Amino acid sequence: MRLEFHQLDRRWEHLRTRPAGRQRRLLASLAEAGQQNPIVVTATDQPDRYVVIDGYKRIAALQQLGRDTVGAVVWPMGEAEALLLERSLRLAEHETPLEQGWLLAELERHFGYGLEALARRFDRSVSWVSRRLALVELLPESIQQQVREGKISAHVAMKCLVPAARIDLEDCERLAVIFVEHHCDTRQAGDLYAAWRKGSAVTRKRILDAPELFFKTQRHVEAKPPTTAAGELLRDLEMAAAIVSRAQRRVAGAAATELDRQQSAAVRYQVERIQSQLRRIDEKIPLEQESHVESNAADDDSGTAQPGSQQAGDRQADGNIAAHSTQSGTIAGHGGAGVAAPREGRALPPIHPGASQQLQGESRASP
Repeated sequence: MRLEFHQLDRRWEHLRTRPAGRQRRLLASLAEAGQQNPIVVTATDQPDRYVVIDGYKRIAALQQLGRDTVGAVVWPMGEAEALLLERSLRLAEHETPLEQGWLLAELERHFGYGLEALARRFDRSVSWVSRRLALVELLPESIQQQVREGKISAHVAMKCLVPAARIDLEDCERLAVIFVEHHCDTRQAGDLYAAWRKGSAVTRKRILDAPELFFKTQRHVEAKPPTTAAGELLRDLEMAAAIVSRAQRRVAGAAATELDRQQSAAVRYQVERIQSQLRRIDEKIPLEQESHVESNAADDDSGTAQPGSQQAGDRQADGNIAAHSTQSGTIAGHGGAGVAAPREGRALPPIHPGASQQLQGESRASP
């Protein structure tokens, strides 16, 4: 049968949510193919007056399209039985606990069903009924209306706003306002609620006072590329190089002249320790152009060097032998410390006994 909109009593419309995306798809389908499924109504005591049991989204879409009537089927039963039957037949959609709570509350309030009767009707336990009724009583009506209108998803209300209401009702209402104003999806709402729940009283106030700053920080974190092991290695080496540069500036300044004998020995020990660690890192890095290096070495041995270069190199090497001997003696005289890297198999030089005690804690620290 065809019914005009003024014949419809929509008293149970608040039992269902109206997500914006689903409503847009329904509107497009009705505009293209027309109404395919009738709405469900029951008769009232007044003539030509019917209570809508199912089909509220279709009615709203048809009105938006400028239609005057809607196809309907009349169930020959009372409202309570019709509501229960409609719910049992609604298998295509997944009801949220909040929607179930709305229906249970109306059946209890308007039709006098007790907890045990509702549990039997829904084939559930009394505890299940009590928990869903508590959800309806816990959330403020303003938030429930936003859920019905699709401004806040029922899932977000259940996962974020219900537990927030148990902690602080005023903060719960402020969270709901933020979710609506910033058009938060499920993930954004969950991140904001998690930060609020874990934060201190001061942190919670900052989040609620400036949520845009929180979302900006989240976007910045998500925009950063994932860190790899190679990236972490480069970052660590950059930090180490920066620290060494800072130490070099201190040595070039007044710090070097302020060192006593024990401190000088400690500095030399740390320098050799850093050099040893860097050599071990360098040995584990694969050579990318090993074949190119071997080719260059072959070219050097092939006699293509410029005339006189070999003799100059030999003379320079001869001169370096004496210099190296002198330098080695100097290093040995100072306990083996210096910028020159020690040989791999050489033991660390002895340190002043007082410096040894001072370095016990430092030797465990990272360079």
